[in-house]
Amino acid sequence: QVQLVESGGGLVQPGESLRLSCVASGRTFSTNVMGWFRQAPGKEREFVAAISWSGDSTNIGDSVKGRFTISRDIAKNTVYLQMTSLKPEDTAVYYCAAGPGTATLVVRGQGTQVTVSS
Repeated sequence: QVQLVESGGGLVQPGESLRLSCVASGRTFSTNVMGWFRQAPGKEREFVAAISWSGDSTNIGDSVKGRFTISRDIAKNTVYLQMTSLKPEDTAVYYCAAGPGTATLVVRGQGTQVTVSS
């Protein structure tokens, strides 16, 4: 099983940027895709972004397209979510996920809180 640990969340003002990190350990060879989901209070979990370990395929959710980018560092077993032009509606707990494909991602991290507020 893959273990995922997120970090990088915090409180920022609208328009600012933030970068989240997710470090993978354990059976990382069993995963082809890493990704991010988020869940705001009272709302369903929402897909944010995904990337293949090879880096040749990325998928960005419509609500964050043009503002968020996903990348990975294979040597560090780490996936990053770069968030720019943050909005109050981006406030949520962000979770890291892993799986054989984008459609089969499983959230395994504990989540990191991102709060966008003035």
